[in-house]
Amino acid sequence: MKTLPVVQIRTTPSILNMDTNPGQYSIRQPKAEIQLNTRPAKLTVESHPITLHVDQSKAFSAYNGGNMIDMNARIYSGIQQQFLQNMAERVQQGNQLAAIHKPSNTISNIIGMDWQPKSFPETRTPASFDNVDIQIETRPPDISYEPAVSEMNVIVNKPEIEYQRGKLDIYVKQYASVQYTPPAIDVGL
Repeated sequence: MKTLPVVQIRTTPSILNMDTNPGQYSIRQPKAEIQLNTRPAKLTVESHPITLHVDQSKAFSAYNGGNMIDMNARIYSGIQQQFLQNMAERVQQGNQLAAIHKPSNTISNIIGMDWQPKSFPETRTPASFDNVDIQIETRPPDISYEPAVSEMNVIVNKPEIEYQRGKLDIYVKQYASVQYTPPAIDVGL
C-alpha cells in the first residue's frame, strides 16, 4: 500500500526579550530647625521699712516733769487742790478752837501742830512700768512674679525626593518562521 506524500510544516515561535532595570527613589529630608527663645521668670520683692514709734513723754513727765506746759498745768491744779485742803484744815482748826471747853482743844495743841511746811504740788507724774509706749508698724512686702515664657519655633524642611527612571529594552530574540518541506517526489516512475 502506498502512502500519500505529506507536506511537513515547521514553525518556530517568536521570542521577545525584555531587559529591565527598576527605577530608584532617593528620599532625603534635612533636619528640622528649632528656635527656642526663653524669657526668664522675674521675681520682684519690694520690702518697706519698719516704722518704730517710741513715746517717752510719760517717762520724761515722771522723771523731770515733762514739758513746761504740762508741768505748769499740774502745778496750777496742785496749788488749787492744796488751797482747798488748807482751807479745809483751817475750818477744822476753827471748829476745834470753838470747842475750847474740851480739855485737849487748847490753842497750843491746835496751832502747835501746824508748824511743818506744806509741800509744793508735785510737778511730776507717777512713775510706772508702762510709761514708755512703743508702737511698731510693719507692712508686708510687695511681691510680684512674672512666670517664664518659652517660645519654640519649629521650621520643618520638606523632604527632597529624586527619582531615576529605570530602563526597559524590548527586542526580538528570535523571529517566528514557518518552514514548508514538500514531500520527496519519486521521479522513477
